[in-house]
Amino acid sequence: MQQISISQLLAMKQQGEKIATLTSYDASFTQVAEKAGVEMLLVGDSLGMVIQGNSSTLPVTIDEMIYHSRCVGRARNKALLVVDMPFMSYTSAEIALHNAGRLMKEGGAHMVKLEGGASQLAKVKLLVENSVPVCGHLGLQPQSYYLLGGYKVQGKVDDQAQQIKADALALEQAGAQLLVLECIPESLGREISQALTIPVIGIGAGAGCDGQILVLHDLLGMAEHPARFVQDFLVGTGSIEQAIKAYVEAVKSGAYPAAEHTFV
Repeated sequence: MQQISISQLLAMKQQGEKIATLTSYDASFTQVAEKAGVEMLLVGDSLGMVIQGNSSTLPVTIDEMIYHSRCVGRARNKALLVVDMPFMSYTSAEIALHNAGRLMKEGGAHMVKLEGGASQLAKVKLLVENSVPVCGHLGLQPQSYYLLGGYKVQGKVDDQAQQIKADALALEQAGAQLLVLECIPESLGREISQALTIPVIGIGAGAGCDGQILVLHDLLGMAEHPARFVQDFLVGTGSIEQAIKAYVEAVKSGAYPAAEHTFV
């Protein structure tokens, strides 16, 4: 079975084909997601909330990320496996390199994801120089929950929007090969996706991104208070596999996200 590579995702962007991405934390859901056609799997630190029951992602440890990545990696056959670097696991370039190495060697990650812009450029450069592929994450950054004062839409004022765009361009220049944009206005998501050569994956960033990602449990309607960008794909489908297939098809066709899932 042919593996999805970073270069393949880049080709999809260039050809205008949307990339379907989903979080996964264990072997069983990974098998279902791959059958449904998901091209990229993210072992997200969101597991701290949906698996562990924490109120934020902050308590998640590097060992826990390695454990869940290993579980997903055993079942994964085709999808690109991206793993979050948890809170406080990349406080310096050297610490980032050590922990990213663990995620790849022990957890089987193909790529690591870290949050932040200008302050992370030296870390991104060092990781890439040491053959660690990097996915950036801008907009709403859950690891900065307390600093931001909660889960709030980012980039609504011009200065903030310009900073997010500048950070996106800087991350690409530093060597990042993917970017996730979370909870920003639809127009800004589209503008950044068009400005970058690397694929941009949105979550609450509008249909103009090169692909979409949702937390698995949100897609299945399990969130008590779902965010605006969430759609329950289990409704009317009858099974988890059909729900994920419906999500993949909606991403591919551009039906998701619709206007009601976006911010202005």
